[in-house]
Amino acid sequence: YQASAKKEGASLSPSLDGSGNAKEKWSYEDDSSSTANSFSLGLAASYEVDLWGRLRFAEEAALLDVKASEADLQTAAITVAAEIADVWYQIAETKQQIILSEKQRDLNTRILEIISTQFKSGNAGFADVLQQKELVESSNGDLISQKVALKILEQQLAVLLGVLPTTKGIPTPEELADVPALPEIGIPADLLNNRPDIRSSFYNLLAADQEVAEAIANRFPKLSISADLSTEGITASDLFSDWFASIAANLVGPIIDGGYLKAEVERTEAVASQEFHEYGQVVLDALKEVESAILYENEQKELLKNLHVRLELAALTIERVGDQYRQGVVDYQRVLTALLSHQDLQQTILKTERKVLSYRIQLYRALGGNIELPETIEQSN
Repeated sequence: YQASAKKEGASLSPSLDGSGNAKEKWSYEDDSSSTANSFSLGLAASYEVDLWGRLRFAEEAALLDVKASEADLQTAAITVAAEIADVWYQIAETKQQIILSEKQRDLNTRILEIISTQFKSGNAGFADVLQQKELVESSNGDLISQKVALKILEQQLAVLLGVLPTTKGIPTPEELADVPALPEIGIPADLLNNRPDIRSSFYNLLAADQEVAEAIANRFPKLSISADLSTEGITASDLFSDWFASIAANLVGPIIDGGYLKAEVERTEAVASQEFHEYGQVVLDALKEVESAILYENEQKELLKNLHVRLELAALTIERVGDQYRQGVVDYQRVLTALLSHQDLQQTILKTERKVLSYRIQLYRALGGNIELPETIEQSN
């Protein structure tokens, strides 16, 4: 885009071309031959007078395209950064889930040993032993799935960081981070300035407006001025003895074009109208993303409070039902149900804590901003 902008800007400056020619002519007549040499040098300059601003509009549109592309690069950088952060905390959650599953498996194994002992003494049924064995194997199955998911997430992080999925030694988190207080959101006008995708859409709208003006100006006559300077001679030393100069002005305007130029104006106007509506939609989507991220985060925080209350109640239930089971008042199915509920709540709490972080990442992404990019990346644009 920068090269295109330079190309359009070059049209506003005069152009100068140089030419050189050396010619040798042979002739043969009446058994005799002769040669004749000629040399020439010339300069030709041309310049289009931008009467209606056509060239200036084209240059301005190209410069706005450059700004839009720079904003697009920032959008891509923010998107990748958000994806890296999200995968980063998915890895932390999965590691914590593995630790939790190992603790639950160990607990279920100890309970299995107790029930097996009771079965041998005739105080528990064989079905109780089988149910507890199934719970232990379920924990083992969860561990297998979680370890596979962890490897996939680590490979995904490597790809996002631009290295091979098999690369070793990439740092990964061990725990989920605490979520800070909500940032100052500001007013919608701040969002318009901070979001690079909004800036890109705005620059595209301005560029489309300039292209409309260019298409309108292109329907009017073009005025060009040209000048030529040349010298000739039969030898190289004679080149600068005689000079020939000329200057001319040329006015060219469309008379019959089959409606081509008018159609081009209508096309650019339609594109500008489309860019206008797209800009409005981008702004609305940006506002919605901010509000949704805040709403979802607050919802997950409320859910997290509820889950902790339920976890405490589940722990009390396990204790109470366990006492009743040892007294023979209830069967083991009640104990198993309470145990499963408690362990599911532990896993759900971890997932919810990670979701709170995920929605905070979405909020930061929705608020926009700028990321310092390496110089090599900026130059490659």
